[in-house]
Amino acid sequence: MHVVVSGGGIGGLTTALALHEAGIRATVLERTREIRPLGVGINLQPHAVRELTELGFADELAAIGVPTADMVWVDRTGDRRHHEERGIARGYRWPQYSLHRGELQMMLLGAVRERLGPDAVRTGTAFEGVRHTADGVRVRATVRETGEAVDIAGDLLVGADGLHSAVRAGLHPDEGPLHWSGTMMWRGVTETDAFLTGRTMIHADAGRGARVIAYPISPKAAGRGRSLTNWVCMVSVAEPQPLGGAAGWNRAGRIEDVLPHFADWEIDWLDVPGMLTGARDILEYPMVDRDPLPSWGDGRLTLLGDAAHPMYPVGANGASQAIVDARVLAYELATHEDPVAALGSYEDKRRAATSAVVLANRQMDRSKPRSATGSSAALTQGVYTKIATTYRNATGDDVADLNARASLHPPIRKGAPT
Repeated sequence: MHVVVSGGGIGGLTTALALHEAGIRATVLERTREIRPLGVGINLQPHAVRELTELGFADELAAIGVPTADMVWVDRTGDRRHHEERGIARGYRWPQYSLHRGELQMMLLGAVRERLGPDAVRTGTAFEGVRHTADGVRVRATVRETGEAVDIAGDLLVGADGLHSAVRAGLHPDEGPLHWSGTMMWRGVTETDAFLTGRTMIHADAGRGARVIAYPISPKAAGRGRSLTNWVCMVSVAEPQPLGGAAGWNRAGRIEDVLPHFADWEIDWLDVPGMLTGARDILEYPMVDRDPLPSWGDGRLTLLGDAAHPMYPVGANGASQAIVDARVLAYELATHEDPVAALGSYEDKRRAATSAVVLANRQMDRSKPRSATGSSAALTQGVYTKIATTYRNATGDDVADLNARASLHPPIRKGAPT
């Protein structure tokens, strides 16, 4: 079996590794000419860390990630409103990691090239279209440097090509624009003093439409007694509406657009204005998602990760869900003789689960604590507890369930090369 994967992001690369583990050949098509360690910080939830650990990355994750110990909700003065433990401290057998997205992607890319071969990832190759054949698919692509058209034969196509998925557009051409929450996000990375436990994620809310999430992402900085702090500023600027323009994770932002919303914040253990102005680069992103789809695929085509279920990043769950998608897909392909039936089973297991996360992220964003006057005094612990509990229940974030679940490590598919 040969699976063509469109997209060389975290989801696409994990898919290639998971398929290889099952004895299934994979070719990854990535439109960018060079995969570089771009972006800022992300979180890997324990359910994703489990899957990467079972793929052999326990030591590598520990080397590049900070094992998140707790999550603290505070107001704009730093007064604590709610606290909960995370990862190992919460009882999971696997940690939650905060780390740089680019470092994770480069770790996965290196492993794909080492395990599958140097030609397994074809960079500078843009997906153009696909058609079914009697026993597989033919994928059309363009080599961007030369304009050469290429035709790639495979048994299946997996669209893991992100928020602006060309595979999804081909499957659902009338879907329309992205949904914008009305919130603008600015993101950056700044070295700061270590704060709280040194492994704490904070969610600071002014109660007036401006929030900050911040967490350390570098074990090396922690070893020096410092924090390489990933920060996300979210400001409500409009009512929810269709997005009129484009959304890109790496669009440059401006400090003069974000700083006025946070210039008067006074947290004695974290200099929020200094953190924002200390970032070398600032990225701007409108918080967008899409409605869950009634189906992901067609025959030998399916979707994965952001291409299947783009979601608000408020739950720190997007990359984690893509990693779980990849493992379930490989498991189903390894355990079904009929690849079309395998894709159907994969979709049955993942579409409802990820739709619940998309909707839970929307609800979490809309449930931002507010007081009638905007005063932080009204941000009670009970409100935060209700939000956190509702999110966990909706997304299946249960310690006992994950710890007890059987492994998704797939058997070697019958007939696979040895």
